[in-house]
Amino acid sequence: MDEPKRSRLAWCLTGCGHFLDESLALAASLPAVDLFLSAAAEEVLPIYKLELKALKSRFRIFRDKTASGVPVGMLYGDMYHTVVIAPATSNTVAKCALGISDTLPTNMFAQAGKLGIAGIVLACDTEPVVVTRSPREWVTLRPRRIELDNVQRLRGIDFCQVARTPAQLQALLQARMKELSLAWNTSSS
Repeated sequence: MDEPKRSRLAWCLTGCGHFLDESLALAASLPAVDLFLSAAAEEVLPIYKLELKALKSRFRIFRDKTASGVPVGMLYGDMYHTVVIAPATSNTVAKCALGISDTLPTNMFAQAGKLGIAGIVLACDTEPVVVTRSPREWVTLRPRRIELDNVQRLRGIDFCQVARTPAQLQALLQARMKELSLAWNTSSS
């Protein structure tokens, strides 16, 4: 059975641990979400005690296993209304801001923009001081000027909105769902 056009949300995970739990909780609260994992995301998930098997019970999962980013082709099938990258590493933010698309998430972001599909990015290096949970402890990071500048560059990309916190991401998602007249639900898709 064919799904209605642009009825799903593409949620991309990168190798970022900051806000990872919060991002997945938000993704799980939305209807019709598919996860797109970078190779780095697959490495990081088990470090944060998140198993791929458990995620597969809730989401359709697409992995970065092809040189040409084959799963990106689903964007051309008018399947997705929004592409989210949350959480996004500073590496992913820089690539997206500069138009580099060499991972599944960055390729999804670039192609979505070319198709006029909304993109929302939860950038993690957005403040002069960031306190985050590493796999073992809480750490304080001090993003460099280049990371902060890349977040600003990303804000200038067509069809892109940037969130600095999970609360801002949730607000952007709520606005997007309202814009599309889609209900936010907490049941499985």
